[in-house]
Amino acid sequence: MSGRLKLRRGIVVQEDPLTVEIDGVRRPAWADTALLGEMREGDEVVVNVAALDLELGSGGFDVVHVNLTRGLAAEPPGDEHVMKLNYTSLQHPVAPVELRDSEAEPPGRNAFPLHRMGNALRPAPAVLVLPLHGHLAPAVWAAKQAEPDLKVGYVQTGGGALPGSLSRDVAELRERGFLAGHVTAVPAYGGEHEAISVAGAIDAAIEQLGWDAAIAGPGPGIIGSDSRLGHGGMVALDTAHASLALGLATLISPRLSGADPRERHRPVSHHTLTVLKMLLAPVEIPIPAGNPVTTAVLAEAAAWRHRLHEVPADLAGYSQSGLPAQTMGRTIEEDPLFFAAPLAAGAALRHKG
Repeated sequence: MSGRLKLRRGIVVQEDPLTVEIDGVRRPAWADTALLGEMREGDEVVVNVAALDLELGSGGFDVVHVNLTRGLAAEPPGDEHVMKLNYTSLQHPVAPVELRDSEAEPPGRNAFPLHRMGNALRPAPAVLVLPLHGHLAPAVWAAKQAEPDLKVGYVQTGGGALPGSLSRDVAELRERGFLAGHVTAVPAYGGEHEAISVAGAIDAAIEQLGWDAAIAGPGPGIIGSDSRLGHGGMVALDTAHASLALGLATLISPRLSGADPRERHRPVSHHTLTVLKMLLAPVEIPIPAGNPVTTAVLAEAAAWRHRLHEVPADLAGYSQSGLPAQTMGRTIEEDPLFFAAPLAAGAALRHKG
């Protein structure tokens, strides 16, 4: 049975960083201002305090549910009528990017154009599936180093944080021109473009937004239950299947670590091993060169089905890029294998065909 919402009233006592006082105690908070509006000092708010009270590492703050002072009179712009977060108190209308293809395509047109399989007119687009959000910045950076003209964007899936505005990595990658765009697919929301499904997001990104490649994976944080199937990393299975069904070259960035204190995540996470064993069709798995033990573990999981190949990972170059180089408190020097995986995967994400 689901737990009750743990909501409390509070007062905003600081805007940046957002701080809310509840029963005389000042607590860090986060508000999705795109959804709820601005937060000002003195505003009365209702916050969800569950994550901070549970001392969750990836949710160490309260989340504003509603601003009682200035958030009750908003009127959504436009005439959108498709809901995200539907049938929750945070449901809101969006304009799905998938709607545009039905308007542009004449009846009876083949839903999967020939260029998806690669032809002389355009190289086949590719999709890189990520196991968690910490792979995004290294993968994007490496992809742009390998092929500077590659137009690569990010499809945010479920499995981690749902608000598209929460990721500082996405904001920095967009600001620095590494990412071509950001599509949030249900249940995620709040990106530059909204999609009702991951398949629809990938399809629209290639067909309408003109991306050469999509990097798809969860937002910050990841849902976990210490079980083989009950974790957010399983979304990679569905994402890979969507990409494969669309006829796109599909790569998976493996979750690796040489320093994670949990044995189940060393050197190859059980998240990745489970996905590889459950995939219904072969994918490409780039592996950072120079890691024979990791390669052996992945080769055993891939068996004869998946295509493995070693790719150099430019750890030194990435460490000097100024992009995020820390995972769960560990630096790139402390856990180079973690970063080597997305760097190798990103370097392999280039025009296919």
